[in-house]
Amino acid sequence: MPQIIEPLLLALMAGAAIPLGGWIACIERLRPRWLEQELRHSVIAFGGGVLLAAIAFVLVPQGTEALAPGWALLAMGAGGVAFLFLDRWANTRLGQVGQLLAMLADFLPEAVALGALLASGSPSGFLLALLIALQNLPEGFNAWRELAASGRLSRRGMFALFWAFAALGPLAAVAGHVWLSDRPGATGAIMLFAAGGILYLIFQDIAPQTPLRRHWGPPLGAVAGFMAGLAGHLALGG
Repeated sequence: MPQIIEPLLLALMAGAAIPLGGWIACIERLRPRWLEQELRHSVIAFGGGVLLAAIAFVLVPQGTEALAPGWALLAMGAGGVAFLFLDRWANTRLGQVGQLLAMLADFLPEAVALGALLASGSPSGFLLALLIALQNLPEGFNAWRELAASGRLSRRGMFALFWAFAALGPLAAVAGHVWLSDRPGATGAIMLFAAGGILYLIFQDIAPQTPLRRHWGPPLGAVAGFMAGLAGHLALGG
């Protein structure tokens, strides 16, 4: 099997979680009010837990191995600041569909890092692919709900858009596999940049959406998300 097939398939699997999350968001027949509140907040919190696991178990450990401390801190801080400006621009110009841009903003750098890690033979590549898939599922769910509320696209149009987003992952992974396999410093900078941006998104967009009075699903969802990442980390011998 050509080496390029592995990042293609893993990135496609991770990207396919985006339209899968959208499909789950379409199901409103059982208890719509409960779906809108408890489940939606729990799904968002689960995604936050997975994102935190990706930072703790892959992005920061792998990134700091390849960079000196000063450069590592600079890359992570740059990611946080970049996502700040991206978030402000999205809220001003895109409104309810800003979640779509946020989803791509963390998916694509991670997919690039995935391709580079697989090319280097690092076992963390498989863990990163799993975590990307786990985070894309709730992000696809939430983005679908926001886009549906905006009324800008039909259901068929939204599925086409989500599959187009999913297809960008394999392209990014191939780019990382081809151009960054022998550049560990650049790969580390990308991972820490993504980690800083994701950390910003967790506390700016995800955490504020999860609280509900007298409901315990959302915080447990965050714990479950982090546990899912920990399980993958331990299963791969971390």
